[in-house]
Amino acid sequence: MPVLPSGVLGALDPTSDRAVFRQIADQLREAIDRGKFAEGDKLPSETELVEHYGVSRMTVRNSLSVLQGEGLVVSEHGKGVFVRPRPPVRRLASDRFARRHREQGKSAFIVEADGAGSHPTVDSLEIKEERPSQDIATRLGGPRRVLARRRRYLLDGRPVEFATSYLPLDLARGTPIAEPNPGPGGIYARLEELGHRLDHFEEEIRARMPAPTEVKTLQLASGVPVIHLVRTAFDTEGRAVEVCDTVMAADAYVLAYQLPAT
Repeated sequence: MPVLPSGVLGALDPTSDRAVFRQIADQLREAIDRGKFAEGDKLPSETELVEHYGVSRMTVRNSLSVLQGEGLVVSEHGKGVFVRPRPPVRRLASDRFARRHREQGKSAFIVEADGAGSHPTVDSLEIKEERPSQDIATRLGGPRRVLARRRRYLLDGRPVEFATSYLPLDLARGTPIAEPNPGPGGIYARLEELGHRLDHFEEEIRARMPAPTEVKTLQLASGVPVIHLVRTAFDTEGRAVEVCDTVMAADAYVLAYQLPAT
């Protein structure tokens, strides 16, 4: 029978009141945290764990299910269970919408992808005029109609976020913003060309478990939550010119902030 390398995993505590499958999950989690199993590494097989701990295959499967539910590992049919990669994208809030990026013809997503060394793509693009929800209308100051731009973002072919931008129709209709490709720098560059120089952004962020449609759209593994971010862009006149409702795969991003000390 296969034998695990010495020191990788410990032994069960027969005096503990903690269920055996949870003890095994605890040891595997600790081994991952300590780097004994790195990102992308294959965990010991069910057979190896059964032999090491002297337990049933079902007990081992329950242990692995705990880790999958926590989003720490992913099971690949016919291959085994692997440690999930850590978030590849560092999203620096104080830099991602800097004007210099737009002037270089780069959208925020391209800037983030460059920082992660990944190839960015966009698909599932939909552009339509519609009546906004009450929440979106309130954030935008009450327009009856908006231009909605829905798109999915991918890094190296993997879906990482789905976003919908809502813009007052009087700003966006008949402009490049209503085109599938709004041009270098994205819609914020076009807004500034139209005379709406951006002044600041307000963001609301919360974490939650995904809806079934979000699991499908972002191809999320079991146990992976989403980050739900709603951002409002304001011009120098104080007008809200865009609301962006974004759902992000939580295992794809690190949200980084720089805060003043005074």
